[in-house]
Amino acid sequence: MDMTSLEITELVVRTIAETAIENEIYFAELDGVVGDGDFGISLASGFNKLVDQWDTLDRSSPGSVLKGVSMVIASRVGGVSGALWGTAFLRAGATAGAKQELTREDVVAMLAAAVEGMKKRGQSDLGDKTLLDAFVPAKDELASVFAGGGSTLEALKRASLVARQKTEEIKPWIAKRGRASYTGERSCGSYDAGSIAIAVMAERIAEAWERASVSANGQGSAK
Repeated sequence: MDMTSLEITELVVRTIAETAIENEIYFAELDGVVGDGDFGISLASGFNKLVDQWDTLDRSSPGSVLKGVSMVIASRVGGVSGALWGTAFLRAGATAGAKQELTREDVVAMLAAAVEGMKKRGQSDLGDKTLLDAFVPAKDELASVFAGGGSTLEALKRASLVARQKTEEIKPWIAKRGRASYTGERSCGSYDAGSIAIAVMAERIAEAWERASVSANGQGSAK
C-alpha cells in the first residue's frame, strides 16, 4: 500500500478514536460489571476531543502526531485511563522521534515503548487482568509475523485474533489492578473492559488497513 508513515499513523489513530467513540456504551457496560462504569465514557470523551482538535495537531512527523494525541488524551480522559493511554501515545511518539518514515522495526519498538510506559504508569504487568494482557500478546504476534516476512495485513489480523483470544483466556481470572480488583473473586467470569477495547481496536485497525489497501490497489490483493 503506497501510503506515507504519516498517513498510516493518522489512519491508525483515527480508527482508534472512532472505535472508542462508537463503543462508548458497550465499553462502559463492560466496565460497570465490576468497575465504576466510566471507562467507555471517559475514553470516548477524550477521543471526541481529539477528533474536534484533529486539524490543530502538529503533522511534521508521525511522532509529533502521537505526542499531540497524548496531550489531548491525558488532559481529557479522567482517572488512571487518561494517564495510561496518554503515556502510551507519548512513549510511542518519543520513540518515533522526528523520523518521517518508519520501518517495521520502528513500529515494534514504538509499541514496546508504549507497553513499558503503561506498565510503569499503571504499576501493573501481565497477569493482572488489565488491557496489557491483550495488548502485549498482540504486539508480540505482530512482531513475530513481521520477523517472518508476513504482510502487514496478515500481521494486523493475527494480532487482532490473539488479542480477542486473550480476552476470553483472562475472563476467569481475578482482577489485580483497577477498581475491579476491589471486588476480589467477583471479578472472576467478567470481561476486562480495557482488554476488550484493545481487541476491538485491533480488529478495526486490521479492517481499516484492508479497506485502504484494496482501495489503493484497485481490485488487487491487500498487502
